[in-house]
Amino acid sequence: MFRHLFLLIWKRKSRNLMLSLEILIAFVVVFAIAGFAVRSAELYRLPTGFSIDNVWSVRIKNIERGDSAFAPDVAENFKRSLAAVPGVEKVAFASTTPYLSRTWRSNFADPVSKRDVLAEMIELDDDALPLLSVTPLQGRLFEQSDNGAPTDAAIINRRMAQAMFGTAPALGKIVEHQLGVGGRVQKLRVVGIVDDYRNKGEFAQPVNIIIARVTPGHSDGEMESLLVKVSPGTTRAFEETLSRQLKLINNNWSYEIAPLSVRRADAMKSQITPLIVLSIIAAFLLLMVAFGLFGVLWQNTTLRIPELGLRRAIGASAGTIYRQIIAEQMLLSTGAMLIGLLLLAQLPITGVLGENLNWQVFAASAALSMAVIYLLSLLCSVYPGWRASRLSPTEALHYE
Repeated sequence: MFRHLFLLIWKRKSRNLMLSLEILIAFVVVFAIAGFAVRSAELYRLPTGFSIDNVWSVRIKNIERGDSAFAPDVAENFKRSLAAVPGVEKVAFASTTPYLSRTWRSNFADPVSKRDVLAEMIELDDDALPLLSVTPLQGRLFEQSDNGAPTDAAIINRRMAQAMFGTAPALGKIVEHQLGVGGRVQKLRVVGIVDDYRNKGEFAQPVNIIIARVTPGHSDGEMESLLVKVSPGTTRAFEETLSRQLKLINNNWSYEIAPLSVRRADAMKSQITPLIVLSIIAAFLLLMVAFGLFGVLWQNTTLRIPELGLRRAIGASAGTIYRQIIAEQMLLSTGAMLIGLLLLAQLPITGVLGENLNWQVFAASAALSMAVIYLLSLLCSVYPGWRASRLSPTEALHYE
């Protein structure tokens, strides 16, 4: 049977070529959308490495560079004054808080092996990681005992440890990087390793992370954010109380206050929006492909009325004709998708898209895309197949 169907398809190869090309393009577009969705779902299931329960973010604005904005006494006054507010449990300084888009990337080197690794750097004080419920896989978090050490303490994620030191132990090792063009070389000593710390949230790509210890007023870091742990059940009305207290501390600065749960919702919305837009575009494209496919199948069925009528006349049942039309379309779709898979398989083989298109994502995206195209082909061939199966042999043999 399949040999007969292949011969029929090959006989009309010039007519089927454009149809196959249309299916191929639709398959590639659906694959791209499916790949984006599958990778997003894969990222969403990965741990972020921190907890945002009952944590608020305060972003400080209008800080003039080069002044003594965060001298030790000023920083201590911030913490002491905010901790005195009813409902506040803990306060910490940070260069950036989770779900903010601010990124600081730099090349870090192992002075022993000279291996160079690109990583994102975040600066936090001693209270920030416990406030976010971060627990180390190895080593420890920042402590007061790190004060006065010859090198600043740092915590790295497991990905960074593997990239920089391979299978060798990372605890106690030194990493260094240059502070700006022509700036001094900062040395950091690894005191702890965490599983991961995806600062931009659930849909962020896992990257190499270095968390540097910073003491406001004593370090070079720019502390522009505060993390505030509040009591469970605190409502958004607390924002006014917190804003009033911050203005009492320093009225010359402006403050952007929000629970991290709100920042998370905003970040997820902005990250999902491209997927929604692409899905709408893909839906319109598939609709156009469906109309074109339906029209071509209708025309092909009309042109084959004498052939189908002859088959009915020599004993073929209506069901046989119906299944033939659908099977031909499924075989045509299969051929187009196999070509598409051969082309798309070059992406994970070459690694051009990195982890965004690993083999797991490729397999899931291919399965979803093939299911969509098969369903589309089935829906478009049902009526032309039914129409062909209803032909009267007598009328078909007299058709001109």
